[in-house]
Amino acid sequence: AAVMGFGGRTWMNEVLNSFDAIVMNVGNSYRLQEECDILSLRMSKHKGVINLTEYKAVMLASLRSLVKDWGSQHEVAWSWLWENVERMIKALIGKPAVQQRALAKFLSGLDEQAFVVLRREVYTKFFALAPAGQEFFKQSTTRLHF
Repeated sequence: AAVMGFGGRTWMNEVLNSFDAIVMNVGNSYRLQEECDILSLRMSKHKGVINLTEYKAVMLASLRSLVKDWGSQHEVAWSWLWENVERMIKALIGKPAVQQRALAKFLSGLDEQAFVVLRREVYTKFFALAPAGQEFFKQSTTRLHF
């Protein structure tokens, strides 16, 4: 990216960090959407303009230099992937900030008892959906609340 003049685009690091998961889940549209959701949350923390087409240029240039038998089918396939990812991310741009404000307003309106119930329900639901998550939460219940 730096060679192409995009060295100052720190948001590209977020894409790069997520790119493996995006590629690995291209066959599962729900999981691909989830990866794009996570990426859009990470990118929402970056200030300035985010031009996703710039990443496509860097991605294709990198792939061309790494794949010795690069051809038009490779170009079409990788372009298709990025155009779909770009479409999903663009649909989410700006929404995390709005959602964060709404969540903060909701949480600030809860009294202590309602907050305790909310925390308990979140953990109950999370552990029901992802039992393996319990291995990451071996602390006491008191520590989970901070």
